[in-house]
This record gives sequence, structure tokens and C-alpha cells, in this order.
Amino acid sequence: MLWFVMIALLVILDQFTKQYVRDNLSLLQSNVVIKDFFYITHVENTGAAFGILKDARIFLITLTVIAAAVLIYLMVKNRSKMMRLSIAFILGGAFGNLIDRVFRGRVTDFLEFDVWIWKDYPVFNIADVCVNIGAGLLFIYLIFIYKEPDAASEKQKPEVSEVVPGDCGNGE
Repeated sequence: MLWFVMIALLVILDQFTKQYVRDNLSLLQSNVVIKDFFYITHVENTGAAFGILKDARIFLITLTVIAAAVLIYLMVKNRSKMMRLSIAFILGGAFGNLIDRVFRGRVTDFLEFDVWIWKDYPVFNIADVCVNIGAGLLFIYLIFIYKEPDAASEKQKPEVSEVVPGDCGNGE
């Protein structure tokens, strides 16, 4: 239950920030937060990350719904807190951008960094940050924490003798 509350809070944060940008900045308007480093720039994206799959709204909605269903299943079945945390971040971001795609036809992006190593890096949003945090945590979990169950160490179930109807087991 806690994980679903976390997902909801991430979606609310994402949607609130996007709405704030839409209400306060015209499209393509940019406000300096830290000169030559960080800007709030209002852009709209009809594709996925880095502008790929531009105008593929139905495909992206379908893909998100399928991926979300799989991730929810994994979250419910897995007991690892790290795994659940990573999935919660991914789902929070996925649902945030899904809401934009379904109801607006495009995703609002506004976080822009302009540093020498990130020159012309795409503008992004809180949902994108959540997906990246979740993916990073999932990577750490899969590489450093998760262990495949060892087939040799699994306890073997004791064999149950077959009982034939009418057989009392006394050999008669």
C-alpha cells in the first residue's frame, strides 16, 4: 500500500509542476534559475525521451500501459524493498507522462541544464527524473543485490506415496 501512495505522490508532484509551468510560462519561454547552468524552459514533446518516436502517441500510450501492468505485477510479487522502490519511481514517472499523453496529446517538459558536458541536452520533467531514478535503483538492485535462487539449495519436497482408493495401506 505504501508503494502505491508513493506512486500517487510522485504523479501529483509531476502534474503540479507541469501545470505550474503551463500557467506561468508561454511555450518556449525560458527563465534563468542559475545563469549559464539551469533554466526553466517550457517545451512540449509529442514523442518519447530525446524526442524519439515523435507523434507516436498511441504506440507510447499502449507501451506504457503494458509496461506498467508488468511492473505492477512485479511489485506485488517481489518482496524486496529496493525492487519495489525502484518500480515505484518508474511507475510514478510513467503515469505522470501517460496522463499528459492521454489528456493533452503531448508531454510538458521544463527542466533545462546548459553545462559544457550537457550542451543541448533535451529539456525534461519530474516524471523523467523519476523514471531515471527508478532505473538507476533497479540497475543497482539487479547488479549488486539480487541473487538467483540456487536450484541445488532449494529444499526438495518429500515424496508423497500414492494412495489408491479403497486401499487402507495395510496390504490387504
